[in-house]
Amino acid sequence: MNIKGKTIFFDKPPIIVGSAGVVGKKEGEGPLADDFDAVYEDTTMGEDSYELSESAMLNSALTMALKNANTQTEDVNFVLCGDLLDQGVASSFAVKDLNEPFIGLFGACSTMALSLSLGSMLVDAGADCVAVGASSHFCSSERQFRFPLEYGGQRPPTAQRTVTGCGAAIVKSQGSGIKIKATSIGTICDLGIPDANNMGAAMAPAAEKTIFDFLQDTGTKPSDYDLILTGDLGFTGSELLYELLEKEHNVNIRDHHNDCGLMIYNLKEQDVNSGGSGCGCSGSVLCSHIFKRMKSGSLKKILFVATGALMSPTSNKQGSPILGIAHAVLLEV
Repeated sequence: MNIKGKTIFFDKPPIIVGSAGVVGKKEGEGPLADDFDAVYEDTTMGEDSYELSESAMLNSALTMALKNANTQTEDVNFVLCGDLLDQGVASSFAVKDLNEPFIGLFGACSTMALSLSLGSMLVDAGADCVAVGASSHFCSSERQFRFPLEYGGQRPPTAQRTVTGCGAAIVKSQGSGIKIKATSIGTICDLGIPDANNMGAAMAPAAEKTIFDFLQDTGTKPSDYDLILTGDLGFTGSELLYELLEKEHNVNIRDHHNDCGLMIYNLKEQDVNSGGSGCGCSGSVLCSHIFKRMKSGSLKKILFVATGALMSPTSNKQGSPILGIAHAVLLEV
């Protein structure tokens, strides 16, 4: 690998040889339903709690990704996963029976890009096969970060719905598939927003910084990409991202951008306010809909920029601002 600015370029790009995206019932009613590897009508997955159901769902995504990659569990050198729950327990319980070396991650909604970035570095350093993934669950996240579901709290227009979903991918040093050409680990940005119902705005400055830095490091412009894909700014955050890039850098990405939080739901019909969020939002969209379009040839070069709101229940209740971060991954076929 070689580094320029904040971007790591891989001389021999790691390859995504298989993936899977799975979602819950509401996500399965959205516009991307046909592309998911599985849609679970029962969001409890037969488990005793929503937290355990999230683990079961992530385990199923990893299992499907391994199958789609024609790879055995014992061939995996490392598993890297993350979620939104305290101490990453959803991921821990999801991978415990795989009996493979595990690295738990926390990047909030940026976790899919973070796991792909770190997994690629491990492969570049000599690992043959790495499994990466991210998950979230509407019910477990609402219980932890906002109010119990039974409370029936009203959600403002800026609020986003946490996606019940997971994404998983298998990254190898050789094979055929989608190449990870470069990656950029983001820096923390603080817009001073303490409102957990306005996370899109809190994360937008991080997306703006990471995208601009990546364009500078690579000497590219938005039109060089088939798609600049963020996740998950939703409607409010995406509009702010456009404004920041245009005002601060005179960069216009409107014609080349989409957001996983806008893609996974039908905003006009599904009552999700500003769109989707959560680790599983960008994870499930990327590992199903996007990768399938890349394999079909309709998309060839994508800049995937997943954004995260770095908060905890404690910091949220204390009124601390929500810190934002965004990591970028350059994907090509």
